[in-house]
Amino acid sequence: MTSHAVGQLLLGLAVIIVLARALGALARKIGQPPVIGEIIAGILIGPSIFGTLVSDRLFPADVRPALAGLANVGLVLFMFIVGYELDQSLVRGRQRIAVSVSIGSIVAPLGLGAVLALWLAGRHDVTDILPFALFLGAAMAVTAFPVLARIVTDRGLIRTEVGGLALASAAVDDVIAWSLLAVVVAVGTADGGLPWQVLGIIPFLVVMFRWVRPLLRRLAVARDRAGRLTPDVLAVILAGLLISCYLTEIMGLHAIFGAFVFGAVMPRAGGEVLRHEILERLEQVSVLLLLPVFFVVAGLQVDLSTIDGSTLLELALILLVAISGKFIGAYAGARLNRVGARQAGALATLMNTRGLTEIVILSVGLQLAIIDQQIFSMMVVMALVTTMMAGPLLGWIYPKRVADRDVAAAERAALRGTAGYQALVVVPDAEPDATAVLDLATALVRHRRPATLALARLVPYPPAPLEIGSGLLEMNQAMTDLTALAARAGNGLDVPVVARFSSNPAEDLADIVRAGEPDLVVMTDGQPGGTPPAGTVISLATALPASPGTVIARLTGATRADAVLRTAAELAAAYQVTLVVDAEPPVARSLAATVRELRRHGLTVRDGLGDGESDGAMVVAADSRAGANVVVLADAGTGAAPAKWASRLGTPNQEATQVTSA
Repeated sequence: MTSHAVGQLLLGLAVIIVLARALGALARKIGQPPVIGEIIAGILIGPSIFGTLVSDRLFPADVRPALAGLANVGLVLFMFIVGYELDQSLVRGRQRIAVSVSIGSIVAPLGLGAVLALWLAGRHDVTDILPFALFLGAAMAVTAFPVLARIVTDRGLIRTEVGGLALASAAVDDVIAWSLLAVVVAVGTADGGLPWQVLGIIPFLVVMFRWVRPLLRRLAVARDRAGRLTPDVLAVILAGLLISCYLTEIMGLHAIFGAFVFGAVMPRAGGEVLRHEILERLEQVSVLLLLPVFFVVAGLQVDLSTIDGSTLLELALILLVAISGKFIGAYAGARLNRVGARQAGALATLMNTRGLTEIVILSVGLQLAIIDQQIFSMMVVMALVTTMMAGPLLGWIYPKRVADRDVAAAERAALRGTAGYQALVVVPDAEPDATAVLDLATALVRHRRPATLALARLVPYPPAPLEIGSGLLEMNQAMTDLTALAARAGNGLDVPVVARFSSNPAEDLADIVRAGEPDLVVMTDGQPGGTPPAGTVISLATALPASPGTVIARLTGATRADAVLRTAAELAAAYQVTLVVDAEPPVARSLAATVRELRRHGLTVRDGLGDGESDGAMVVAADSRAGANVVVLADAGTGAAPAKWASRLGTPNQEATQVTSA
């Protein structure tokens, strides 16, 4: 390239970035996936509206090979991310329904698309009808997993039956659709007879899953040893990705299949942190630069000005086959498995999203000359229409009130567990705090059987970068953390877990409390509160001692004194230490009978504080700031429970003041 061509390329890239970000943001503002704006940006630069005036000035002929090279790199990174985001855990427990919905949503549009292709072939002078019919059917059958996941996440459906089934079905759909497309590409590039590339897929997959996957698991170990994603680890991944793409390219199956397979074999179990860091790094380059370049390269091939009266019929039939085939197939698959009519309709609507994944498939068909430019243009319009209609149609079929009801039902089923005493632990993000609040809750329910100790985490909504970054990684990480904590609690307890994306933690926690109706809520101080009916909320104010010397029940008034004393007694029994009742005389007299009952049950109870008894003690008191129904626990021996807490814990006497300032 000449220096002038290099300058022209750099200027064109700057225009692409600005236009893509601006139209992506505009699409998001009107409630559409940002990818819609990105695709339209590519079409605007192409010949559809301004002819070749803009495209020739921005990207003259000597610049376009470099542009195509960047677009292919972006395509490879995107397909790797799609493969890496697919998770076997999405399908677990839903295999039968997911496979049924996926097969229905593929077979119906595939068959109808192939029939439509027979009619289109005569109108577009197609000579090799078999690959054309198979390709058009496969293109009709695809679902854009990233767009679907983003819609499910944004609407809070990720933990509902509809959301879970949609993610599982789309994951299965992706695997089947890409496998089918690999066969179509092999058929389309073969010169008659059985394409040897199809046979080459089998040993390639065996090597990738049998030998490459175990080697890649060592990357998670290397990342954990270093404490971060190092350049060496990332370099190994990128080199492996490109080699995988090269192998499928020389097999005649296109580089995108190698990228997808390499993403699929990347380690999941034990590698969630590595997974999150890799995708976060790659998305920065892919989303901001390389994918917009791909959209422009695709847009240069879209010429909507060629769609006239005669081709409008073709476009209408393409839309009819794509939308009805996908909807009817997915709906029938769901209903055959006794999914409710409204939920099946929502599922079928979500499966109709195509987005960037469709553009990728169409670009492959155009590169291999399986379809011509006019069909490519009409299919791009179909991809835009089916993606844009998904959100509004879902809101009509599955309105927010119904979705909220299903979310509440799913959380209620998850939280209530076995019959008996119900405790809810609101788990913070920080690991030490999460462990401390779990240990506290476990101690409080230790002597209650049967008991359910439900773990809940409110996950902040992730940013919305294009199609990628659907939020599944954040939710998967939250569920992985909660599952590990549930195993720690163990000890014969029923420990269900639930996670919810949240933009309003106080309101969402109140919803979770209403759904689970727990007898007790345990959280760390500063988290949004909720008040269960006839229950108690306990906040962990400071770090717990490893083994408290005593538990001090500070009773500064009659309000909720019973809850304070009961909580302190449960902790004293759990840790097998002395319970010290530090109360004002009127309160002490009113609770005398309760204290005698505790002693009869074998608990050592003493009135008043002795010298040095505050060291390493655990303090339980009503929180005067938060209201009568909140109890604060603090470790008085850490030096962290001090003047800051004195006004909140109350000071019934001089000794108590010394406890909170120790």
